[in-house]
Amino acid sequence: MSSDLQAALACVIVGPDDFELGAEVAALRAGDGRVGAVVSFVGTVREWREAGAPTSAADASVMELEHYPGMTERSIAEIIVEARRRFEVLGVKVIHRVGPLAVCDQIVLVAVSSAHRGEAFHCAEFLMDWLKTQAPFWKKESSGGESKWVDARISDDEAAARWGGLTTPKNANIVAD
Repeated sequence: MSSDLQAALACVIVGPDDFELGAEVAALRAGDGRVGAVVSFVGTVREWREAGAPTSAADASVMELEHYPGMTERSIAEIIVEARRRFEVLGVKVIHRVGPLAVCDQIVLVAVSSAHRGEAFHCAEFLMDWLKTQAPFWKKESSGGESKWVDARISDDEAAARWGGLTTPKNANIVAD
């Protein structure tokens, strides 16, 4: 495994535990005097029931995210390697939750530090666009006794396409080292 990929893997957490934005941003800055900008994005579970749908506790909406341990982290690390190749950034942190999540729960954090805000904004946007389309997660929504797997959205593919292709090698048969 390359040293770039090993370093990127250290920036990735995938698991059921929630995160604290302030603590994660503080760790990313950690006294680095070169940091002039920190950009963060937090994605949350939004309500997807139709208007007027029942709202009792038994009908509460739940999202469940599944992944392939090891493969998912490595896929995200490859995206980080590519982001670092494209943008002048100092630090990156990606946290993605899995398991059952309720409406308003945090799902994902992408945080980027750099000397200048433009690089940080672009890098964070690049990472989110590619996470939405390339990271191996599967999402199921349940509400009112009904469940459905969520299909990929064309708008997410269009957002990722504007960055061009990834140049890091992709391997469908990734084996954890």
